[in-house]
Amino acid sequence: MFHVITCAVLLVATVCIRVYCILPKPTVPERPKKSAENRTLAVFLGSGGHTSEMLALVSSLDFDRYFPRIYIISEGDTLSERKAAALEATKAASSHSTSKNPDAYTFLVIPRARKVHQSLLTTPSTALLSVTKSFYQVALASSHRKGQFADVLVLNGPGTCLTLCLAVYLNKFFGLASPKMVYIESFARVQTLSLSGKLLRSLVDRFVVQWPQLLQDGKRGEYHGWLI
Repeated sequence: MFHVITCAVLLVATVCIRVYCILPKPTVPERPKKSAENRTLAVFLGSGGHTSEMLALVSSLDFDRYFPRIYIISEGDTLSERKAAALEATKAASSHSTSKNPDAYTFLVIPRARKVHQSLLTTPSTALLSVTKSFYQVALASSHRKGQFADVLVLNGPGTCLTLCLAVYLNKFFGLASPKMVYIESFARVQTLSLSGKLLRSLVDRFVVQWPQLLQDGKRGEYHGWLI
């Protein structure tokens, strides 16, 4: 019995140390030097206003540099899919860049972590399904994308982005290639952070807000003005 307890304690300690090692540093990372290489961009579209904000942000990016693009949407969110497709069509019509490439972007559909008005009793099962699907796409399916799911994963909005973050951390835990995560708090959050923001603040590589008062607590985060 003593040996079992000792092994359990060592296992828990090892896991805790490993998690601590892969957590992002509290300091603001330096801006990377510009490179001629393209970067694969994954964007989570949280539906409704979250989707509108994220697409407004993405529309200002250089599509020749961030290529290909992966739009992650929740199951049943056809409106976000149509909006993203419309943005891609607009970009392709107004440029001679990689936007015209048929492989310029793809959609990835994952189950919702929690549906609207869903009972809290049934939420753990749907959240687990969402994490499992996300982990499959981030880790196992990365082999179909030449070794990595994406270079950058941009998050914003509802709880499903938390399952994506957990999937990335599973990758990190096992030493697999993982995207850098950037969380951009919603423009609508003026005085307080959203629940997703509070949960992901210490987990993502960069945490960005659009109102300076959200950083008055002195915790990690960046403010660069309005981004949308």
